[in-house]
Amino acid sequence: MSSIVFVALFALVLFYTGTYTVGQAQKAIKFRLGEIIDTNIAPGLHFQWPLVNNVKKFDARVQTLDEEPQRFMTVEKKNVIVDSFVKWRIENVGDYYTTVGGQPARTNLRLSEILRNGLRSEFGKRTINEVVSGDRAQLMKILQRETDQAAESLGVEVVDVRIKRVDLPEDVSDSVYQRMSAERERAARQYRAEGKEAAERIRAEADRRRQIILADAHRDAKKIRGEGDAKAAEIYAQTYSRHPDFYSFYRSLTAYAKAFDRKDDLFVLSPDAEFFRYFDLGEKKP
Repeated sequence: MSSIVFVALFALVLFYTGTYTVGQAQKAIKFRLGEIIDTNIAPGLHFQWPLVNNVKKFDARVQTLDEEPQRFMTVEKKNVIVDSFVKWRIENVGDYYTTVGGQPARTNLRLSEILRNGLRSEFGKRTINEVVSGDRAQLMKILQRETDQAAESLGVEVVDVRIKRVDLPEDVSDSVYQRMSAERERAARQYRAEGKEAAERIRAEADRRRQIILADAHRDAKKIRGEGDAKAAEIYAQTYSRHPDFYSFYRSLTAYAKAFDRKDDLFVLSPDAEFFRYFDLGEKKP
């Protein structure tokens, strides 16, 4: 009975020391007497020779290097304060172990040096205006590519590089504000001048078209009035030639209505004047 128990315990110990598991979020290296023999170990349950093999596991998830704000100089020899961070993960676990000993702290230290060199180089090519208000996305893309290439020897992949904030020292901030304010004021004056010029041009064009429209209207009005007067004269002439006595009588009645339209009108005329030819004002002759 004791031998069975001993065998069972030995088998249990052998299974415990001879197996290991690798998680989905891990990368592992197998050693044989201190020498690396396997770096491409898939997740799951695996076997090893006790006392001969040992396994080291590393976190394969995305890690974050949150850099302290650093000062960098632009092409104008002005300092800017940059706050940035890096996202990275293990790509080649063998290189990762041999270069930085598989330690995230040492990896962050090396990546910090690489990132600072990249920031120093890229900011040294740009002006303050380009750094503050330029295409920051393009700058971060360049930094990610260069940092990833430099970090390849560490066995890690740089997933992302982000610039969280770019601040200016107080003295630089004031000078940049004054320069940007002057630039905006110059642009505003230019836009106002261009707008005033456009307004004057539009107003002059509107006045010219107004004069043309009024001239055409007066011309058409005179033409229509002349045609109307001619037509009226024609009608009057036809009427007069058809009934000259009636037309003369009608003209006289119109003249009487206009002459005596007020009570205080006074005329001193001879009773037999031509004006009263349709009034019988004189004595009747025998």
